[in-house]
Amino acid sequence: MVLSDGWEFAPDFAILGLAQGWQNGHGGAQWRPTTVPGVFNATPLASAYNGTVGWYRTTFTAPALPGVLSWALRFEEVRRTATVWLNGAMIGRGTDGYTPFTLAAPNVRPGQPNQLVVRVDNRKPTDLREGWWNWGGILRPVSLVPAGAVRISDLALLPELSCHPTCTARVRVSGTATAYGSTAVDATMAVKLTSPAGGVSQGAATLTGLAPGQSRTVNWTMSVSSPDLWSPGHAALYDGLTTVSVGGTPVQTVNQQVGLRSIRVRHGKLLLNGRELNLRGASIIEDMPGQGPALTDFDMDQIVQELQALHATVTRSHYLLNDALLDRLDRAGILVWEQAPVYHRDKQLRTAAGRAAALLTLRRTILADRRHPSVLVNSVANELSPTPDKVPGTRAYELAAAKLSRQLDPSRPVALDVLTYTGFGPQKTFKAFDALGVNTYFGWYTGKKGGHSTADLAALETYLNQTHRRYPNTAVVMTEFGAEATRHGPPSEKGSYEFQEAYLRNVLGIVSRLHFVDGAIYWTLREFAVKPDWTGGASPAVVIPSPIHHKGLISYDGAAKPAFLLAQTLFGRTPLYKGH
Repeated sequence: MVLSDGWEFAPDFAILGLAQGWQNGHGGAQWRPTTVPGVFNATPLASAYNGTVGWYRTTFTAPALPGVLSWALRFEEVRRTATVWLNGAMIGRGTDGYTPFTLAAPNVRPGQPNQLVVRVDNRKPTDLREGWWNWGGILRPVSLVPAGAVRISDLALLPELSCHPTCTARVRVSGTATAYGSTAVDATMAVKLTSPAGGVSQGAATLTGLAPGQSRTVNWTMSVSSPDLWSPGHAALYDGLTTVSVGGTPVQTVNQQVGLRSIRVRHGKLLLNGRELNLRGASIIEDMPGQGPALTDFDMDQIVQELQALHATVTRSHYLLNDALLDRLDRAGILVWEQAPVYHRDKQLRTAAGRAAALLTLRRTILADRRHPSVLVNSVANELSPTPDKVPGTRAYELAAAKLSRQLDPSRPVALDVLTYTGFGPQKTFKAFDALGVNTYFGWYTGKKGGHSTADLAALETYLNQTHRRYPNTAVVMTEFGAEATRHGPPSEKGSYEFQEAYLRNVLGIVSRLHFVDGAIYWTLREFAVKPDWTGGASPAVVIPSPIHHKGLISYDGAAKPAFLLAQTLFGRTPLYKGH
């Protein structure tokens, strides 16, 4: 049951709501109707960037359902932190602004009105770097979740393919089973997969002796006959129906779309269904004018349509994308290089608590996105230290993150996105990863002092060759490159549309010459709000200061730049697989 109606919002600029008892659903003279999902700072104003506190409330009637023993509230995303009260009692907090969280709601009153109050605090820690605007609010849906005697959470049907050269397929059923009620129970899980052509494969497993309150990992496999493989050129999706029963009575049903595909790295090559990829695309930061990242169905359709118009076979994100957007990318056959939002966090990773928090974000990101066939890799971080071997906290996190990723999702490679400079030595830590995402701004930013220049675009090819020699068994994808553009001017002038076009053409020319680079992802598809007084990052500043990041191929108001048309042509000429 999605709670989408009847929401109200009250700002709490003075941070007095708690002291005044707003958690009881009263108080606050400024309650006004609002939309959930939504943001409470829809315009990127400098005065609002550091964040504030806002309150949400709604009243809902829970259905009186037979067999329901427990209730929970699931929040898909709240930035940054949420404290939740139900019928006047605090039921918990969400402290990660980029992944879903679920709170037990034992005081739900079925068949009666229930009041839900959420305090949202988006004040940004001063030492936290992020490459996007500090939005605040309940950004994705809120749902009331019922549970019977047993409930499976984080369910994923993960493909396991073997192709020599024809393919056989199995599906690994993974999740967590939790028992409710007062007595031990046995439960049966039944999975039915229906292919696009109508063929049916079925499997079942029994979970015995689940004690009250106990949670147990679910992990079993089933065979799939005559697999119809998912790929960008053939987005074949199976209808997956999972039914959980106790004593022969169904207590939970889950419908998912399942894509059967194999993603592996072998001898330094990124392979989809055994074929080496040659990806082209552009990244996404979820941000629409007037709405920020609280995307509507129309917004998500538009993003996918723009990627398709670009002939993109891949996109990328700095954090877990909206689940409904991932569904659309599954159907469109567009791969996603997705990562946990562990961004420039070397300072936070110095402490055990900081590493634990980052690993929890990674865990929640993987559990939320692993069911989607479009997700290409699990990238554990973005732009940490280029020398993790010398930074103990960063190295400890990266090694632990690689291990955790493989445990949670063996169906796709583990990646790390690195910011590139000349003059740094090889890193043993990087060898723990199947793939390296190369974020490169050679020819745009000047680099670092002390022999780490990136001022010359011509040095990019040398750098990439060096990377391949150092890590020959690791796949390499250019995950980020781009140039600001806001005006017409000569191709030699940074900030001009003409420079952006030339930069795009030259970088892709380098990628095309290097057989070991398996893709290039432009930064970004659309412009987005980043921070007050952004100037483009190059020295000297190339644009008039504004909160908008201008490297996008499409402007913030939706107009395609000349580089979009160039990318459209170049991407359209690039085959999906190497050797074609």
